[in-house]
Amino acid sequence: MFGTGSEGNEPDDDDAPFTREAPLPVGSTPIEQAVLAKLDEDKAQDIVLIDLKGKSPMADTMIVASGRSHRHVGALADHLLRTLKDHGMGRAKVEGLPHCDWVLIDAGDVIVHLFRPEVRVFYNIEKIWAVDSAHRTPASA
Repeated sequence: MFGTGSEGNEPDDDDAPFTREAPLPVGSTPIEQAVLAKLDEDKAQDIVLIDLKGKSPMADTMIVASGRSHRHVGALADHLLRTLKDHGMGRAKVEGLPHCDWVLIDAGDVIVHLFRPEVRVFYNIEKIWAVDSAHRTPASA
């Protein structure tokens, strides 16, 4: 009687079935492993690890992943911040949390980009680093 009026009418994006599109990347440091494990546990999609050693002075590793909705991206970011704090990196810098289209978490040597799928396709950040990713398949495939 006092609900939002959408109960049972439309499926929620967060309840969509989860399928792994590609194998989970393997981190080489404990913090990379913790971030990747948390993203996998929280059902992030299309997780990509980009090794920046020797390519950029800004960080050693970039991790890119997608969430299914604004709410999922926000939850992924919140859980990652807790994980980083548990690993002694409580001062990670965060950008984009209010909107949750693209959230950037800068944990020093590891930078994490969390996107909604359509925002990730638009910015195509992996192309900057020449990394192939499952979400960028050719239309003819």
